[in-house]
Amino acid sequence: MSKSREKLSLAGKLTLAALFALLTATVVYAVNVWTSIDAQMSGWGWGMLILGIVISVVVGGGLSVLLLYSARHDMDR
Repeated sequence: MSKSREKLSLAGKLTLAALFALLTATVVYAVNVWTSIDAQMSGWGWGMLILGIVISVVVGGGLSVLLLYSARHDMDR
């Protein structure tokens, strides 16, 4: 049988709580800024925004795959 999972320590719980608080504050701030600006974005602008997001996710995912591949095949020397 495998080891039982150890419970998170107090320091771990405090760290998670602090990170969650920072994430919540960031999201609230971003939503406030986004809704307070009265600006219009064209279809071209939305398209470029979506394209930038897709390219960023693809590059990040590709680099992560390469990192895991090289680690599993002992190429990290």
